[in-house]
Amino acid sequence: MIVVVNCAELEMPEGASVGDVLRAIKAPETGIAVARGDEVVPRAAWDTTTVRDGDGIEVLTAVQGG
Repeated sequence: MIVVVNCAELEMPEGASVGDVLRAIKAPETGIAVARGDEVVPRAAWDTTTVRDGDGIEVLTAVQGG
C-alpha cells in the first residue's frame, strides 16, 4: 500500500502502524508530533494505530525560537 508522508509517497506493507512508518523514514524518537489525516496520533498509540492505503501522515518537528 502507499501512504503519503509529508507529501512524499512511501510504500508500506498492509497492516503497518504509524510507528512502522516512522521507523521506515528514520524519524527521530523525540521532538516530533504525528498526524494521520486531520487527527494527532498520541505517542502511546503510534505502534497500535494502523495506516491505510492513501493515508496522509504528517511528521512535525519541534523547533525552538520565537
